[in-house]
Amino acid sequence: MSRATKAWLIIAASLILVGCMIFGGMMMALKWNFIKLSTSRYETNEYTIKEAYQNISIVADTADVIFVPSETAETEVTCYEQNNVKHSVAVKNGTLVIEVIDTRRWYEYIGINFDTPKITVYLPQSGYNTLSVKLDTGDVVVPVAFKFASVDITGSTGDVTFSASVAGTAAIKTSTGDIRVENVSVGALDLSVSTGKVTVSGVTCEGDVTLRVSTGDSNLTDVTCKNLISNGSTGGLSLENVVATETFSIERSTGDVKLSDCDAAEILIKTDTGDVKGTLLSEKVFITETDTGRVSVPKSTTGGRCEIHTDTGNIKISIP
Repeated sequence: MSRATKAWLIIAASLILVGCMIFGGMMMALKWNFIKLSTSRYETNEYTIKEAYQNISIVADTADVIFVPSETAETEVTCYEQNNVKHSVAVKNGTLVIEVIDTRRWYEYIGINFDTPKITVYLPQSGYNTLSVKLDTGDVVVPVAFKFASVDITGSTGDVTFSASVAGTAAIKTSTGDIRVENVSVGALDLSVSTGKVTVSGVTCEGDVTLRVSTGDSNLTDVTCKNLISNGSTGGLSLENVVATETFSIERSTGDVKLSDCDAAEILIKTDTGDVKGTLLSEKVFITETDTGRVSVPKSTTGGRCEIHTDTGNIKISIP
């Protein structure tokens, strides 16, 4: 290595060290609060809704949406937002409409932003007709205090936590965001994710529970429904104390299917390389098929049909 190269390397290392020292000193002065480094400026705007409405429609980009039980009989909306990316709040034709208004010029998209916009909706604890939420990267939180006739939530990378009662269908769809549904009573549950994780617990469903995933894992605990329909690629499916009055219809590619104290009148499970194992609550007539996997099932001759097909996956089912 030449003397000039060594000199330049020493200079470069020195500059990096000085830069790190300056950055560390600045962050210590800011008490390591990265939000203070943001070039975007935020403000809080509050709205009080006095008009009557039965539907709720929210369209936002990066804002988190949180529903909170109101302590009064009025609806209040608090928007923590960028001063050039605000949200309009109004009642239109019986619908509470909250939507983003982005007035930024092209050069205002360039900058550093460590903060997150947030829309907090304080709702009186009463029943509503439809709830529609469409987001990109924001999270959605709907607590147990509310009741809706139908729900449609769509997001990209944001997570959804849902615990409200729904008389009709609760449809929740995300791309890479996780979905958590717990302690709810619904007419039907329709969940769809790409790479996100799905967790469902304490759910009473009068109709079907439909679950579509790609590579994410899914865990269902303490669920009752009419039919359980689940399709997926590489994500695993774990069921614990899940009971359907009619059928389980489950398909997976490389993901495993695990059953713990589950049951349905008829069961159909198909996997490629995934294993199928677990326990059922009642006797079944087993119809199994596998290429290179091992099979261990009870030799019962009564009960509903339980048909399990795998390629290289193992099949192991028992009935306590």
